Amino acid sequence: MTSNQTLHTDQPDLPQCFQLSVLSWLPCVYLWAVCPIYLFYLKRNHSGYIMMSILNRFKTVLGLLLWIVCWTDLFYTFHELRQDDTQPPIYFITPLVLGMTMLLATFLIQFERLRGVQSSGVLLIFWFLSVLCAIVPFRSKILQAFSQNEVTDKLRFTTFYFYFGLVVCELILCCFNEKPPLFSDVVTDPVSYASHAVSLSLSMAIKGYKKPLEDKDLWSLNKRDTSKVAVMKLLQEWEKELAKAKRYVCTRRGRGGKSSLEEAEVLLPNQKAASRQPSFLRALIKAFGPYFLIGSAFKLLQDVITFVNPQLLRMLISFTKEKEAPDWWGYSLAFLMFFTAILQTLILHCQFQYCFITGMNIRTAVIGAIYRKSLVITNAAKRSSTVGEVVNLMSVDAQRFMDLTTFLNMLWSAPLQIMLALYFLWQNLGPSVLAGVAVMVMLIPLNAVIAMKTRAYQVGAQMQHKDSRIKLMNEILNGIKVLKLYAWENSFKEKILAIRQKELNVLRKMAYLGALSTMAWTSAPFLVALTTFAVYVSVDENNVLDAERAFVSLSLFNILRFPLNMLPQVISSLVQASVSLKRIQRFLSHDELDPDSVDRKNTATVVNGKFTWSKEDPPILHNINVMVPQGSLLAVVGHVGCGKSSLISALLGEVEKLEGEVSIRGSVAYVPQQAWIQNASLRDNILFGKPYNEQKYCCVLEACALTPDLEVLPGGDMTEIGEKGINLSGGQRQRVSLARALYSDTDIYLLDDPLSAVDAHVAKHIFDNLIGPEGVLKGKTRILVTHGISFLPQVDNIMVIVEGRVSEMGSYQELLKQNGAFAEFLRTYALEDIVEDEEEASGAAHGGQRAGDQRGQEEFHKVEELFSFTPPWNNPTSTQRCPSPQVKSKVYLEYAKAVGVLLSVFICFLYGCQSAAAIGANIWLSQWTNDASANQTQENLNMRVGVYAALGIAQGILVMMSSFTLAMGNIGAARKLHANLLTNKFHTPQSFYDTTPLGRIINRFSKDIYIIDEALPSTVLMFLATFFVSLSTMIVIVSSTPIFAVVIAPLAFIYIFVQRFYVATSRQLKRLESVSRSPIYSHFSETVTGSSVIRAYGRHSAFVMMSDMKVDENQKSYYPGIVSNRWLGVRIEFIGNCMVLFAALFAVTGRENLNPGLVGLSVSYALQVTMSLNWMVRMTSDLENNIVAVERVKEYSETKTEAPWEVEDKKPPPDWPTEGNVEFQDYSVRYREGLDLVLKNLTLSVKGGEKIGIVGRTGAGKSSMTLCLFRLLEAAAGEISIDGVKISELGLHDLRSRLTIIPQEPVLFSGTLKMNLDPFEKYSDEELWGALQQSHLHKFVSNQPAKLELECSEGGENLSVGQRQLVCLARALLRKTRILILDEATAAVDLETDDLIQSTIRTQFEDCTVFTIAHRLNTIMDYTRVLVLDKGQIAEFDTPANLISQRGIFYGMTKDAGLTQ
Repeated sequence: MTSNQTLHTDQPDLPQCFQLSVLSWLPCVYLWAVCPIYLFYLKRNHSGYIMMSILNRFKTVLGLLLWIVCWTDLFYTFHELRQDDTQPPIYFITPLVLGMTMLLATFLIQFERLRGVQSSGVLLIFWFLSVLCAIVPFRSKILQAFSQNEVTDKLRFTTFYFYFGLVVCELILCCFNEKPPLFSDVVTDPVSYASHAVSLSLSMAIKGYKKPLEDKDLWSLNKRDTSKVAVMKLLQEWEKELAKAKRYVCTRRGRGGKSSLEEAEVLLPNQKAASRQPSFLRALIKAFGPYFLIGSAFKLLQDVITFVNPQLLRMLISFTKEKEAPDWWGYSLAFLMFFTAILQTLILHCQFQYCFITGMNIRTAVIGAIYRKSLVITNAAKRSSTVGEVVNLMSVDAQRFMDLTTFLNMLWSAPLQIMLALYFLWQNLGPSVLAGVAVMVMLIPLNAVIAMKTRAYQVGAQMQHKDSRIKLMNEILNGIKVLKLYAWENSFKEKILAIRQKELNVLRKMAYLGALSTMAWTSAPFLVALTTFAVYVSVDENNVLDAERAFVSLSLFNILRFPLNMLPQVISSLVQASVSLKRIQRFLSHDELDPDSVDRKNTATVVNGKFTWSKEDPPILHNINVMVPQGSLLAVVGHVGCGKSSLISALLGEVEKLEGEVSIRGSVAYVPQQAWIQNASLRDNILFGKPYNEQKYCCVLEACALTPDLEVLPGGDMTEIGEKGINLSGGQRQRVSLARALYSDTDIYLLDDPLSAVDAHVAKHIFDNLIGPEGVLKGKTRILVTHGISFLPQVDNIMVIVEGRVSEMGSYQELLKQNGAFAEFLRTYALEDIVEDEEEASGAAHGGQRAGDQRGQEEFHKVEELFSFTPPWNNPTSTQRCPSPQVKSKVYLEYAKAVGVLLSVFICFLYGCQSAAAIGANIWLSQWTNDASANQTQENLNMRVGVYAALGIAQGILVMMSSFTLAMGNIGAARKLHANLLTNKFHTPQSFYDTTPLGRIINRFSKDIYIIDEALPSTVLMFLATFFVSLSTMIVIVSSTPIFAVVIAPLAFIYIFVQRFYVATSRQLKRLESVSRSPIYSHFSETVTGSSVIRAYGRHSAFVMMSDMKVDENQKSYYPGIVSNRWLGVRIEFIGNCMVLFAALFAVTGRENLNPGLVGLSVSYALQVTMSLNWMVRMTSDLENNIVAVERVKEYSETKTEAPWEVEDKKPPPDWPTEGNVEFQDYSVRYREGLDLVLKNLTLSVKGGEKIGIVGRTGAGKSSMTLCLFRLLEAAAGEISIDGVKISELGLHDLRSRLTIIPQEPVLFSGTLKMNLDPFEKYSDEELWGALQQSHLHKFVSNQPAKLELECSEGGENLSVGQRQLVCLARALLRKTRILILDEATAAVDLETDDLIQSTIRTQFEDCTVFTIAHRLNTIMDYTRVLVLDKGQIAEFDTPANLISQRGIFYGMTKDAGLTQ
């Protein structure tokens, strides 16, 4: 009876007993089961408590009402018992259980409030289940009342509808968020993990749609996602791994018994090295595995539910065949399909949420671990991993892990899905499935080979080329000024383009493979279906291919398609991630600096020290014995490259100690030879994390002669200093570095040649007020490396280093008496300085007041002007704009143009054809299945199979053609865009580089070009594919059930609406994310360059915190991105599920005149549309996000360019300039439009062969004059002519290649020494050796095993600063043009080398015109004339002797320097 009542009737119903027991208990069982776990979770996680709100009061009152309603039933049952009207026990149990459960729910509502939970997933599911289970009795009670014409049990009838109403209210209230907890200033994330289906990330979507999102709209991270938690988790596990590996090595050595340590070292690598390597993978799994497993559980559930729909499809098709089946059965099937699909959607997105968050945590942890490691690795390790490579580890490799976690579950889920699908197929078609399986198995190796090959290209060649291209680009941008001055751009452009060509060749190979694999995976399901069906019908005449079999099999094949595609991809990205894993593991296993190499016993002592930069290199310091008495000042002197800086590094523990002991007691301040300046305000640079104390701060500024500079700086000490201190002159940087040391107020000061970069009188001021016996630091222990002889008489002890050994040590008088190397050294150089001591008193007075250094003065002016348009006076580097919300359609057009317009149209046409072929094949199949009902299966079997095959194969070939043409178009576009960007950047004027941070330009060349190369093409491919699939689905469904067209409009409207919403928000989140990404890397590269300073001051942990904050900021904008993806997924899949619903419903309503084949066709198409719709939105959004890269590259390819490099009709004669006459006529110049003039109406003429010294105070315009000769600055008025030729008419290269400059900062590029001297390979080796001979580098180079092929590391780090300066001199000697400009090239060189340079210039450039920006006045005392500039005008211009006798500005300067009385 019951089954009849339930199934075979027009009004089905469930029995009363079932309703009262199973349906009522289901939600209760759920809540009681989940409750203990949930309570435990709430106990652990406490986020402040929430005030009682109206919402909360309502929820609680409703909960209590529900309890009352349930127990009313219970008491009523007791009442009936008293009346002798006995009810079955279920009437007691159910109300009791329900009442208890409602009390529990009410308790949870309050408990969550106290624990600060804003939205509860647990309760949401409970109320939803309650409503769902109450729907059946809701209907059946009404049906009963109608059938009996009256209500029998009035009280229970009433209480039930009360109950139903209250539960619905609770469900609705549960969808709203509570206020954030008290005392949390955080904008928290409304996605408590389960409720994101109904989550209010909608609020953010609405915000993002209305106006561009800003930082303050973002939610703060959950505590478990912050760097603090994630990085510590990973590092703890990694430490354990390292400890294990160490133990392993020790036990191995122990077993070795007698074998000495050295032998063990030799033997160990041969024993299986892998087993003793600490495993980074294990650390990752232990740290983040458990959380990830929750996602895996959801995935398992989802896999099982996937297979419900094909079964329902089978029932639906058989329902359309059976004309007498009741209608409600068809409708329930349609709705069941809809509900399973929705359930599947929700579960899938839960799984994604877990996976993405795991991925995000892994990225945070990996970046944090790499950052922490980079602060402590040894120099040898630093050499093996350049900054560029490590930044790549952080950006690319960390990203790879993140991408992999999303699909990692496919590793086990794909085989599971395949097995399930095969099981159901076997049931459907019997053994013929094996034919299809065989095809699949044959395709797998093909796909795998393609994937492995692609991966090999990508990981091997592609990554290497990309690394080397970006490394070179980085150097080029760092040294762009030098390239322009030397006119070397073309040589370097060729180099970059050569690497780029290799990169594109690899991309092209990858494109061929890509086209093949696309064809393989589009055709795979089709080929499988074809072989299976063909075998099925031909094996046995009784086998009839009817609609049920064909379309259920097809939908199963479609399910198969996903795991089959994903498996090779997941495996290949596993391979990719394993490469990244090895790279990261190698980096994290690098040797660290030994914190115990320097002990804390004595003041500053070294006993029998022997040091080397890395274990493989020969030692740099031998047998060093130093003992610096507390409070004394030790000067360290010696020639260039003798190991003075290495000694300082040894005291800091920065070099490998081979033998001996080093100890330093107390805190240390360190001033490196090349000042390290952070990208922060000037004040922050000096405070360096110490609290601000005004009085102390002012003293420091005074002592370091910084006060006058602050007056010139636009924002005073709050001026933002650009990357690497670009807006300070060299001397100012050095003085800021000194100020930092002084402010830190430590016990020991290690000063590595801080006085070389500043002018003589400033150096004197600093020595007297800061370092010397009367300075602020008297009584502190000081070690000063110096080249300035004038200070030596005032120091306590002097140490002379010769070729890495201490040759003498003692006080000034003692060393003079010993008459050794030092006395010799002094006799040569001290002549010029002796006068100075007598002048000390008067000199100090002047020096103190006008201490400003004459280094790069104009840079100052320049900076001042750079800022004059930014009122807050603060930021030299223009801020990076977050581009406008709507991506212009113009950008798409630009990209299409770069691909080629005709090609673009042709690609779309090919895609259209391919879809047509696919539809054709399926319609043909549906006709073929209809043969079954007409019983004419055997007649035209061969024709049926043949046409089906032909259509399918045509589709495969078209797919391959279209994806290949597309790839070619994309590569062409990538080449064009990069070439334009590169050309433009080489033609960009210098001012652009002064105002734009390098990181931002590098970002264009790395991230954006990478997107254009690799991400964009695949996005376009996927977009076109999904677009055409969705389109063909519509066409098929409408053609089989035309009424479906009515639904298309509203669904399409919702779809477009959701898509616009999502894309608007997601694009801005992506933009916020990419804007907040750059600071992570720029902060990182800044840290790496200054790691020795950071360690010396013990600021290690502060910098780690800064990096963590930057990563968290970045993840803060990434997290809503994940959530918005979930939001979108749920909404879009809902639309897809509606399509399934309507396709099925219309099939049911129109079953009278539909044949089963068409029903099968339209519903199976609808079932696969969800995926396409989902991907299509994703791809639209990715396309919009990725096309931004084109916009950004375009923006930087169209910046203003400088004058042309060559002007054909104005080429100067080949030997120009023959004389070397230079004339300025009424010449004025400014740095940029709308700024003041830096040079005003200069008029002067210089005869060929004259030697001109240029002097002047800070900001007088000295460097600007030289920049004008090279036209790095263009004239505002007037002319400069050289040998009668106006330079403004020449091409820039024609001009720059005929002048020679020795720039202030020696810049070397990584590559051979030969390349650094002669990038165009114009000169023979003899000429190169000649130049090295004259520049005194001959001995150094010929001692190197590689000779001219000596590899210079990034920035020439493996040469000392003095040697780099000599390389620049050698470049000048090779060029040997008639005009030489010397820009204070004597700064970082000891006196001896300085003299060598000066004498070389005097002899080698005897007949040339020489302009020298003077640094030490004694170098220009014998020049023909001296030009004194003041405020951009000529103050004096005459021979030195005449100027001194005139007693003007120049006389004052010589007097300060002690050169005149």
